[in-house]
Amino acid sequence: MADFVLVHGAWHGAWCWKRVLPGLWAAGHRAWAVTLTGVGERAHLLSPAITLETHVQDVAAVIEAEELERVVLVGHSYGGMVVTGVADRLAPRIAHLVYLDAVIPEPGQSWSSGHTPETQAARRAAIAATGTLAPADPALFGLAGADADWVARRQTPQPGGVYDAPLHFDAARVAALPRTFVDCTAPALPTIHASRRRVRAEPGWRLVEIATGHDAMISAPEETLRALLAAAH
Repeated sequence: MADFVLVHGAWHGAWCWKRVLPGLWAAGHRAWAVTLTGVGERAHLLSPAITLETHVQDVAAVIEAEELERVVLVGHSYGGMVVTGVADRLAPRIAHLVYLDAVIPEPGQSWSSGHTPETQAARRAAIAATGTLAPADPALFGLAGADADWVARRQTPQPGGVYDAPLHFDAARVAALPRTFVDCTAPALPTIHASRRRVRAEPGWRLVEIATGHDAMISAPEETLRALLAAAH
């Protein structure tokens, strides 16, 4: 039995794991989906004071409070930044790191580091104007119809303070953990290209490809579940 901790990406919340959690429970595992401060059902806490450190503490606090061990720590998209920070701090309690179409930072990098100059400029302008990043069109995640409508209803603005916040961590400590990258290929989200290149160039990665869009937990829940269950062995 493993303890799964699922960390969503930008604009999302714990709600996005609705189609995956029952399968983890049915397989005999314990699983928690965390909502990061300022989004989802915690959108009422949105504040300029929220940074990447806030979100790292959100997830670490769940692991500590629930006294979790042998954690399969899963980060989706921006959540890759968060789980990397958590793994650095709580490495002895992490059994496996799963980056679900997620950002994989180097020490000192921020979420923005892997984006093109054009994306960086547009997002920084939005943050300067509103303090937040407005939700993305679910079509960018390969969603359509009822799924796109559901995600569009549920998404909330992303706290702007997380965008350029650097993450400092021990790269060797994190690299020593078993790691899986789940590459969502159809369509492939451009802002994850840097991660795709990295896992194919570096040793130590288990690579899983799913022919679906960026929100695989919504568009391909069964394939996502299989990838997560494999990380528990």
